Amino acid sequence: MDLDISLLPQAAAQMRGALSNLYFAAARLAPAAARERDPDLDAKAALVDQSYYQIIRLVNNLSSVYYLNDKPLPLRDQDIVDFVTEIFAGAASLAPLRGLETRLICAASRHICAFCPDALEQLLCQLLSNAFKFTPPGGLITVELKLAGEWVFLSVEDTGSGISPERMETLFDSYHSGALPASIPQGLGLGLALCRGIARGHGGTITAESRQGKGSRFTFSMPDRLSGTTLSDVRFDYSGGFNHILMALADAMPSEAFGIRNH
Repeated sequence: MDLDISLLPQAAAQMRGALSNLYFAAARLAPAAARERDPDLDAKAALVDQSYYQIIRLVNNLSSVYYLNDKPLPLRDQDIVDFVTEIFAGAASLAPLRGLETRLICAASRHICAFCPDALEQLLCQLLSNAFKFTPPGGLITVELKLAGEWVFLSVEDTGSGISPERMETLFDSYHSGALPASIPQGLGLGLALCRGIARGHGGTITAESRQGKGSRFTFSMPDRLSGTTLSDVRFDYSGGFNHILMALADAMPSEAFGIRNH
């Protein structure tokens, strides 16, 4: 029996409400002041916070299944350099907790073009999450934003474990559950399928290059154009008011990242 994906956002909304109640109940049991005084309590509460963030991240993916329809997304004119720089900065601040180095490459200081901010943030955070997960300590994560001709290129490259040729063939397929090496975490499934939908919704593409043992590079491309519509000052926050970059990278970070001093 085929799954009706239109039901998933409704289920996700119900799950989000229940999870919020659980989170705030846990916060009352281990308030910030008590966590500040008691490192052991903080470490235990950090595990709860991490689990909450991980589940909310999955719920957000369920809420975003409409991206799989490859339909055009609502675009707004915004400075993509500032946009990418802000997300990169949030991820870069967390990288030392994984023993990783980060680098941003962008020749332009400012560039206005049309894109869907919420969708593009989800795509970039998904690629960063995968890079963080599959790159061992001491590795390098590089984000590059490049303008070439009539196209915008945004890539995330890592020096991690790489991807086998057989997995490359189904990398962007929805609900792919092929076997992964036991030594690395799961994660290359619905998230990359959503990335492909987001790319197509921008009229663009997403591609992957990889060498086993050397790392991977994912590149999103979209037409460099204007929509004539500017972005509202009100930003949609799918993180529920929490640190949205930490939430996006929840699967890739150690529990220490969720300690009270790192919130």
